[in-house]
Amino acid sequence: MKTRCTNYITLECLSRSANEAFARGAVACFAAQLDPTLEELGDIKTAVSEAVTNAIVHAYPDTLGRIVLKARVLEGGVLEISVRDWGRGIADVEQARQPLFTTGGEERSGMGFTIMESFMDDLTVRSVQGKGTRVTMRRRIKPRRTGS
Repeated sequence: MKTRCTNYITLECLSRSANEAFARGAVACFAAQLDPTLEELGDIKTAVSEAVTNAIVHAYPDTLGRIVLKARVLEGGVLEISVRDWGRGIADVEQARQPLFTTGGEERSGMGFTIMESFMDDLTVRSVQGKGTRVTMRRRIKPRRTGS
């Protein structure tokens, strides 16, 4: 059963570290239409930051490349975010999803996927070596009661 999309945005940028903050802010502004709490908004921003940073650092370690971020509002107050690159891909997705595993050197924590999983309701990672990676995350924003 396919969930109906009620609104969406698409953002394309180069894999420059300066664009991570822009992507995080753009998704936060887009998510605001769902009236998230500050905690929910912080979780979403952190997950987006991790996904975009992974694309910058791991997909294109020695070159600039293309990153496409899509955010959709689905029926039922679900925010879906996908971050796609056309970089080198992940050799072993299950291994990459393990806490503390990294291919990024000593300065990387290896916690990106773990953080994304802990802040979102659902995380899917699809990757093909030499062709790139798509990370898709979903988070349901609970409606808040208003009035007296």
